[in-house]
Amino acid sequence: MSHEMITREIGRSGITASAIGLGTWAIGGWMWGGTDEAASVAAIQASIDEGVSLIDTAPAYGQGVAEEIVGKAIRGRREAVVLATKCGLVWHTRKGNHFFDYDGRPVHRHLGRESIVHEVEQSLRRLGTDHIDLYITHWQDPTTPVEETVAALQDLKRQGKIRAIGASNLSVAELEAYVAAGGLDAIQEEYSMVKRGIERTLLPVCLREGISVLSYSSLALGLLSGRIGPERVFSGDDLRRDNPRFSIANREKVARLMAEIAPIAAVHDATPAQIVIAWTIRQPGITFSLCGARNPDQARENARAGRIRLSDTDITTISEAATRHLIDLDA
Repeated sequence: MSHEMITREIGRSGITASAIGLGTWAIGGWMWGGTDEAASVAAIQASIDEGVSLIDTAPAYGQGVAEEIVGKAIRGRREAVVLATKCGLVWHTRKGNHFFDYDGRPVHRHLGRESIVHEVEQSLRRLGTDHIDLYITHWQDPTTPVEETVAALQDLKRQGKIRAIGASNLSVAELEAYVAAGGLDAIQEEYSMVKRGIERTLLPVCLREGISVLSYSSLALGLLSGRIGPERVFSGDDLRRDNPRFSIANREKVARLMAEIAPIAAVHDATPAQIVIAWTIRQPGITFSLCGARNPDQARENARAGRIRLSDTDITTISEAATRHLIDLDA
């Protein structure tokens, strides 16, 4: 494939990034069975080599581990990267709403001004940079008015510490509140062939307001990778182990979908996973697809999905097959 990586703008920020982004939740190790730092650094560097500029991370991914690994990987290459990280999941304070415990310590959802100002400095330090390109509220905090959160983020933008503002894990009402408060460039939400709910809820607002969408889990935690067959067994703290979406019946349905995608993949000299990702970034309102990778081979495979140019006929064929086979997927 000789095509260039597809690039798109983040909202109205003037920042352009690759349509395929690298998501680093798995790199943090938390809920993914630990992390291998050297492989993770290599995965990030391979992504950049392949034209992936968008790298998405968060303090919550291993409580700083993922950010530190990203920082090491981009040292000396900061200008090649559009860096997204997050705020709002905190363990330095007990303000806000208790969300879960991590290693026996409470993590709260908190988006108060003081907390955001503290968090941004921690992230800048771990990432080894003086600015974050896209700063995203990770989870929403019902105890803090959206106006206070947005005002704090706009102050950081004026100071040059962040360049664009995003929000994640939102209801439509929360999205509308951000729009009313002014200055939202992007949202980040789960979206895939098996989870298309935002098409009816958030996407219409984003299309109306010129807000970008960073979709995550395009391969549905690997379910749509074409590599997790009905025979696969999950172990340890793998979050897929007891997930009803990974039932054997569902994996059999996905296998039938993959069989229908196979001829299109062959034409494009691509894997089924690459075709699924390429389809995802062609859906109306979906601007970026964040794909996880824990080693250079996975990183390169994901990146190359951004160079595939599916025809309108390909898109229709894939969409019809997805509707037919994935219609009754649980969870």
